[in-house]
Amino acid sequence: MSRITVVGAGLAGCEAAYQAARLGASVTLCEMKPQKYSPAHRSPLFAELVCSNSLRAAAVTNAIGLLKEELRRLGSLIMTAADKSRVEAGGALAVDREKFSSYITETVRNDPNITVAEGEVTEIPDGITVIATGPLTSDALSEAIGKITGRQYLHFFDAAAPIVSAESINRDRVFLASRYGKGEASYINCPFDKAEYETFYNALISAERAGLHGFEKDPKVFEGCMPVEVMASRGIDTLRYGPMKPVGLTDPKTGREPYAAVQLRAENEEGTMYNIVGFQTNLTFPEQRRVFGLIPGLENAEFLRYGVMHRNTYINSPGLLTETYEMRERKGLFFAGQMTGVEGYIESTGSGFIAGQNAARLALGLPPLVLPDITVLGSMAKYVSSSQSADFQPMNANFGIIAPPSAKVRGGKKKRFEYYAERSLEYISASGEGND
Repeated sequence: MSRITVVGAGLAGCEAAYQAARLGASVTLCEMKPQKYSPAHRSPLFAELVCSNSLRAAAVTNAIGLLKEELRRLGSLIMTAADKSRVEAGGALAVDREKFSSYITETVRNDPNITVAEGEVTEIPDGITVIATGPLTSDALSEAIGKITGRQYLHFFDAAAPIVSAESINRDRVFLASRYGKGEASYINCPFDKAEYETFYNALISAERAGLHGFEKDPKVFEGCMPVEVMASRGIDTLRYGPMKPVGLTDPKTGREPYAAVQLRAENEEGTMYNIVGFQTNLTFPEQRRVFGLIPGLENAEFLRYGVMHRNTYINSPGLLTETYEMRERKGLFFAGQMTGVEGYIESTGSGFIAGQNAARLALGLPPLVLPDITVLGSMAKYVSSSQSADFQPMNANFGIIAPPSAKVRGGKKKRFEYYAERSLEYISASGEGND
């Protein structure tokens, strides 16, 4: 049986290993946990969600929702786990992170075609390999990857939001609602009046941030995961038009839209933990307690996890990778996950799906899998392999990179997005790629 090596048991790595095994390849999945942890990881389980537990929009008329459905129909392990561990989150797909990771870990460890090798990998393995070590790749492996990518090897920074205990939330100050009434009233909303917002804003922009060291002193912050204090520094109303926008919410106590609002989203099925949505942060832990304690309802909040900021590593993929996620200059070496320049849990999963399939196909002498850019999976692969941007940046799934309609779609943006979804899913269904 042909053997491949997958390095990293995050979402991309687990998906890659599972897909390769599913095709009949023999897989060695290398994972440094529990022997060694990155600064952001805590659990020994595979596919640990280190930031939010939300996998974002569920509807197929949104690019990330369509990507999820593509992966479902293609037999994705990560999407199976997500659907089995789902928690209510309005129009989004959110998961109980422990049940999610446990399902993936058990499935991978019990797969007869997958052997798990624990311990840190410090050099690029010989043979057909998928590197899926993610944005928190260890220093030793980062150096090894840097040798084969040279000056094109890049890094930026990412940040995670705090999690608070549900029982510590002051229910007299908050209300349950989903924006515009979509889905169940699953979010806890913390409403601000103008004076409360200004007090919070002034405390936030003057709060002490955690120290950074060495090359981390001048971080390049990715816009999609910007620390809330950095966002606030751009102007007093920035948060009110960002993570604290009150649009679509009505405070039942006043019958009016709040001046600003913070939303809390359930972290687990039991609803005992809540994530402060959009509040990724690099404030010191004491400052997080002080400043976020000014949020109505969180005056006495118990923080189960503080926000953290950590290195997020990626390569300059255009010119380095093909649409199969294989290196152009080193055949048999594939990359997957956020390291390739896709951004987000499901985007990483998608790259792992393609890389794992193609690593196995190469090992088994099968033709490669290249999906067209009428699919979100295909459009992401095309973006990371052929972007013309002089300053390549990580990209979330979006309809801006998908192939445009061959003819004008009448009925506005909604009809156009419906067209994208129908076109993609028709192709996926007709291709038969998801059939065993």
